[in-house]
Amino acid sequence: MFIRRFREESSSLRKTDQQRFFFCKLACLFETEPTTLAGMTIFIKISSLIFAFLVTITLPIATGTPEQEKAFADKYKTAFEGKDTATLESFLYTQGADPAIVGFYKMMQSAEAGEKISSIELVNLTPDDVKKAATPMDSPTGGKVCLTLKPTKKLVIKIERKDANGSSTSTTENLIAEKDGKFVIPVPGPCK
Repeated sequence: MFIRRFREESSSLRKTDQQRFFFCKLACLFETEPTTLAGMTIFIKISSLIFAFLVTITLPIATGTPEQEKAFADKYKTAFEGKDTATLESFLYTQGADPAIVGFYKMMQSAEAGEKISSIELVNLTPDDVKKAATPMDSPTGGKVCLTLKPTKKLVIKIERKDANGSSTSTTENLIAEKDGKFVIPVPGPCK
């Protein structure tokens, strides 16, 4: 008797409508969830593309203009050929740098100072340059050091010497970064 009454109640029109309503709502949830996930995926892709586009547009704004690059190269050449060690040292960015390495960089800045530069130019970094700049280096005082600023260019200096014994050419490369609108040579410091 109990089973018969249960069957009658469950087969009644009221119970059937409730079941249909429940299953319809459940089905609707399953149908909208993949659509929501797909919508989110599309939103993320579009947002990523917009971000990449904005970075691409603003990157040249953050880097120096050709006029600034030429002014920097000219000032460096004038200081180098004039053996102006104070100006050469002013190009070094030493904030957070290892003091022993600062001394080495100062020595290297003035080592060939006074020589005639045959060519000087700021060039874009190669993928190898970028990888090398991001890799921690061994410090002369022990431990690892990293560049204190991310470089954006490379200063390539060529010096030709001619004398009675013949001629020689040397090339020096310095990684160049930008800080507060100025080109600087970052000196390595402890890795962070």
